[in-house]
Amino acid sequence: MKIKKDDIVVVLNGNSAGSQGRVLSVNHGEGRVVVEGVNQVYKHVRRSQKNPQGGRLTREMPISVSNVMLVCPHCSKPTRVGVRFAKDGAKERHCKQCDAAISTIAPPKNN
Repeated sequence: MKIKKDDIVVVLNGNSAGSQGRVLSVNHGEGRVVVEGVNQVYKHVRRSQKNPQGGRLTREMPISVSNVMLVCPHCSKPTRVGVRFAKDGAKERHCKQCDAAISTIAPPKNN
């Protein structure tokens, strides 16, 4: 999966289509991500010591990773993400539109 925690993504489908948000968590096994401010639902909470008033809390639910697209930090456009090896041998993610490096996935191998 090429989307990581704290990436800025744009939502492609659903009720929140077109909105941008930060990735809060990634579930690799199910292929789902939780995006800040997207796919919010109400959770009804009973009174307790932790929550003395009770009521309805809003929280974000996961959406499929196929419904989000990474926003490149360099060109600020939604883009596909590629993986390549840098000149020093490190594995990195890169923007398919402007070809800029986004982040390092793995350090270079020492042989």
